[in-house]
Amino acid sequence: MFNKNIKLVLAGLVLAAAVWQFIEGYIGNGIMLILLAGIFVFLYFKNEIILLAFLRLRKQDFPGAKKWLDKIKNPEGALTKKQQGYYWYLHGLMVSQTNITQAEKHFKKAIKLGLSMDHDLAMAKLNLAGIAMTKRRKREATNLLAEAKKLDKHGMLTDQIRMMKQQMKKI
Repeated sequence: MFNKNIKLVLAGLVLAAAVWQFIEGYIGNGIMLILLAGIFVFLYFKNEIILLAFLRLRKQDFPGAKKWLDKIKNPEGALTKKQQGYYWYLHGLMVSQTNITQAEKHFKKAIKLGLSMDHDLAMAKLNLAGIAMTKRRKREATNLLAEAKKLDKHGMLTDQIRMMKQQMKKI
C-alpha cells in the first residue's frame, strides 16, 4: 500500500505523538500510539501485500494471489531486498504449475535476493531440483536436493526429498 520509506516516516511521526502524549500525562494514549508505530515498523519489514498473497496461496487461490502480487508495480523500489525475494518466490510458486522455464528464473532470482526463512529457501531449492530433474540435469538436481536437505532443519520436506531421490534413481 505505502512505500517503504513512507512507513518509516509514519512510524516516526506516530512515535513523536506518543512521546507528546506521555509528556501531557496521557499514558494510555501514548502506549496505544507506540503500538501503532510498531505496526508500521512491522509492515516495513513484512510487506502487507505479500502477506495477503501468502494467505491466498495457503487457500490454493492462485488467481487471488496473482491479483495481490500484481498490485506491486515496481518491486525494486517498493520492497526491501528480502521482500523482493519473497515476491519472486511467490511468482515462481504460481508459475511452476504451467511454465517451468519461467518458474526456474523466478526461483533463482528469489534465492539470489534471499529468503529470510530456511524452510522457504529449502522449498525454493526443492522446486529448482524438480525443474532440473525434468530437464534431465541430474547433477544440478542432486546438488539442489542436498542443499534443500541441509536447510530443512525441522524435517518438513523429508518426504518430498525422499520421493524426488527415488525418482532420480529412475532417470
